[in-house]
Amino acid sequence: MIEDYGDRHIRFEGCFNFRDIGGYPAADDRTVQWGRYYRAGRQDRMTQSDLDRIRDLGVRTQIDLRKNDEVEVQGRGPLETMGVRHVHLPVIPDGGTDELARIVGDTGISGRRYLGYLSFGGDTWLRMFEIFAEPDDHPIVIHCTAGKDRTGVSTAFLLSVLGVDRALIEADYVLTNRDVPRQVEFLEASGALPEGVGREEMMHHAGVPETAMGDFLDLLEDRWGGALGYLRSIGIGDETFEAVRRNFLAD
Repeated sequence: MIEDYGDRHIRFEGCFNFRDIGGYPAADDRTVQWGRYYRAGRQDRMTQSDLDRIRDLGVRTQIDLRKNDEVEVQGRGPLETMGVRHVHLPVIPDGGTDELARIVGDTGISGRRYLGYLSFGGDTWLRMFEIFAEPDDHPIVIHCTAGKDRTGVSTAFLLSVLGVDRALIEADYVLTNRDVPRQVEFLEASGALPEGVGREEMMHHAGVPETAMGDFLDLLEDRWGGALGYLRSIGIGDETFEAVRRNFLAD
């Protein structure tokens, strides 16, 4: 049960779906370290209290998966002003949203859509794992806008390399849904709900389907023999995998 591994959400006032992936059992009877990798949504609406709190986490690297236009509208967020290195690795390139719709159709959030991210090439994931393998650039915050889809795929890749059981990878993905009510309440209170979008519709939009990550992992298995097979196919080797495990696993 996912509850056996602690309540990993960090409940900031103006940032949602921010959580630690530590504590999961991994390969060789090891455990994913706490406080090394945080997955999150956008941080530009953080309050002063949030900024004081995130400073205590000691984050050194921010991996930003958003599209260029999202960064232009939302900004990079406050971490860079605290001396955190900002690395922009857009999963979806300029013009890619239309291309993604052409490839996968209007499927909403689905494993097929996640597989479509890979059609833009492996450079994002290759660079991401180079950063994961660097010994001195942790803790990391990795995020997109909502912290669920692009961030979810990235986290699934990392947890797979660390040897975390597939059932836990899928369960960690679904934890997004636990912070949705709080996020929607914030949007309502601040008048930030998109025009014409009601509370129930936003609850659906901000959450994830329970089956999407499992479907994505099935598709990886069918095409590449799993997540590691895909990562190897884009040029990530065993030396990098071992460096990543050294950085994120505890005995």
